[in-house]
Amino acid sequence: MGRRFEGKTALVTGASRGIGLAVARQLVDGGARVLITARGEDKLQDAVRTLGGEALGVAGKADNPDHRARVFEVISAEFGGLDFLVNNVGINPVYGPMMDLDDGAARKILDVNVVGALKMAQDAVSAGLRTRKGAIVNIASIAGVTSSPGIGMYGVSKAAVLGLTRQLAAELAPDVRVNAVAPAAVKTNFARALYEGREAELAAKYPLNRLGEPEDIAGPVTFLLSDDAAWVTGQTIVIDGGATLVTAE
Repeated sequence: MGRRFEGKTALVTGASRGIGLAVARQLVDGGARVLITARGEDKLQDAVRTLGGEALGVAGKADNPDHRARVFEVISAEFGGLDFLVNNVGINPVYGPMMDLDDGAARKILDVNVVGALKMAQDAVSAGLRTRKGAIVNIASIAGVTSSPGIGMYGVSKAAVLGLTRQLAAELAPDVRVNAVAPAAVKTNFARALYEGREAELAAKYPLNRLGEPEDIAGPVTFLLSDDAAWVTGQTIVIDGGATLVTAE
């Protein structure tokens, strides 16, 4: 696709590995200047080095206001503004039935996955997303489209992200496009508990007969950021290897 993001700047959260890093890599390869975030400083800087180009990293937690303030200070000082935001940060610290869910865990999931995405979007608009006719892509999940046994609150939070996407798309049009992607199981450390030790069994349930790779998600995300998607807003692309075609047994 060449240098289709030449002169553009992007913020990708939760990008020291997995989907976020794959998105950042495609943006850098396309000519963008990219700032990535993650909680761990060492892994984040390792990721920055692998990206090369004009990549920067700011470590911190997505639900920490001081971290967000630092992120946008660096964007202003180094890039002068922002064109793209990819909200990739997500947590799921618990597994089990919703009826057993602890209140604190429920609130933490919503704070990071939903409120954190909203706050990043608000700050991105303040950093010039409107004036630069920018775009936001929220990384949701197939868990937000269907029921998700064992990770119910995570699914609820991702359903909220889809609602957030539609609302922001309506409020920020025509200046900023806002879309989402909803991946099924992707081979990342975050999803390892879902497939480790039974990858072949799980993959057999997907019509395309494999789990996703981070690059499978990065392509649709960068499409939604690009001018190729200039008339697309408020939409969710489900990226699931055909899983939603199959009736659950």
